[in-house]
Amino acid sequence: MYKLLPKTHTDSSEFPASESKSSTTIPLEFLCEAVFAGDGFWGLEAAFGRVDGVVKTATGYCGGTLKKPSYKEVCEGRTGHTEAVKVMYDKRKISYKSLCDVFWEAHDPTNKEFLNFGLSTHHRSAIFYMNEEQRKQAQESKIRKQMKLNRRIVTKIIALDSEFFMGENQHQKYYLQKSYRVCESLNLRSTEQFVESNIACKLNGILGMEVRGIIDELTMFLESHEVSDQTKLACGEIIEDLRRNDLENAQII
Repeated sequence: MYKLLPKTHTDSSEFPASESKSSTTIPLEFLCEAVFAGDGFWGLEAAFGRVDGVVKTATGYCGGTLKKPSYKEVCEGRTGHTEAVKVMYDKRKISYKSLCDVFWEAHDPTNKEFLNFGLSTHHRSAIFYMNEEQRKQAQESKIRKQMKLNRRIVTKIIALDSEFFMGENQHQKYYLQKSYRVCESLNLRSTEQFVESNIACKLNGILGMEVRGIIDELTMFLESHEVSDQTKLACGEIIEDLRRNDLENAQII
């Protein structure tokens, strides 16, 4: 896992030039936030990171009472928090309704284990709405999804009436952090920088896919985004390694 420096309060001028523009070029009136919880937050963050129109993602803890809980405390089930993902998105490119559709596909909302939240698990399936319009759209989305299933959805739709607490360094952009050279090439040195980086958001989403998906999406990403030569090289090495391994596995079969 990539070693980050301790959390710091960084000025935006310290961010790489390509990153400092990722969301500030989008007028504030078009930037919206949403919070979802669906099993563990690593996979859910990656699923949203792949979506066109999503600008930033962050993993963290939501719904509990303890201020600034740790991962260990949340897992012990004594704080009332669950693992969650905060999504910042450009509403001109993607709607809240479409984000809900991504949420349903990213996990199993019928998993009865979520009913044991607070007892035997800290995981749950929940949509935390920030206003009445989000509540309405989330409820309508749940009804549409339920009509397609023969098992009951256990997802809760809950008002976000408590603070979203950022998760620790090692839980941000989990799949990206497993690629040390790519992280180094992005020059991201703190939790805040990993959260603020649009490039990190997109790469984490891609690297959380299956092998064939990573190869295809990472290739297209390099063709459509401006990144440093170091990042191109590091991503190119990932593509070549995956192709080689995929070919070797195919020959064995």
